[in-house]
Amino acid sequence: MRLITTWGAAPEFNMGLDEALLLSPDAPPTLRLYSWSPDTLSLGYFQRFDSVPGAEQAGAIVRRITGGGAIHHVNELTFSLTAPLSYHLYRCPLPRSYERVHASITRALQHFGIAAAPAANQPLASDRADTGMCFHHSTPADLAWNGRKGVGSAQRRTGGRVLHHGSIKLGSSMLEGDIACLPLDGGEQDLARVLLKCFSADWDEEFVPGEPSESELARVELLGPRYTSTEFLHRR
Repeated sequence: MRLITTWGAAPEFNMGLDEALLLSPDAPPTLRLYSWSPDTLSLGYFQRFDSVPGAEQAGAIVRRITGGGAIHHVNELTFSLTAPLSYHLYRCPLPRSYERVHASITRALQHFGIAAAPAANQPLASDRADTGMCFHHSTPADLAWNGRKGVGSAQRRTGGRVLHHGSIKLGSSMLEGDIACLPLDGGEQDLARVLLKCFSADWDEEFVPGEPSESELARVELLGPRYTSTEFLHRR
């Protein structure tokens, strides 16, 4: 599987590349591990722009093409997995595909002494109404520890392919407040190294470092600016 790492990338590049990989029928299964600069609030695709009080605190705002609530992308490791729906992780009912990916993340967190588990249907201390934030609303597949949500993800499926977004929190912010975090001296890159080992073992995959192709980068040039455009942000 191709591995693309982009640390401190611009929000429109991050979102544009994920969409380009989703829309490229010949793209190989690809795992991206990345972070953001500046810190960015991403709205879920179906979310109202005005549903997040204090959104202006973020350095930038984008709208994802995956659903769910808003995420403040700061102090976190973000991942995206793009692949055909025939890829073995996704040849199963939708909830099971989340469980498969999150099981590997659980093992990675255990390496750092974190006993994460699916939120199931239990109320969490991080649950809050009316903030519009992803980490204030838990679903059964989300991962939690210390009674709070610390890992969330969402998918977009189209054209026989899937884009699976996820965020693993290393710290919080004023927008996200009291959520579960994994503070690491080495930051997201320390977590990325362990996560890759768990993904590789659990998925029987060899990750080959690579770069986006010229055609993928050309798509990013076309798609990226939309994510920060007023029209796209205020479409709901």
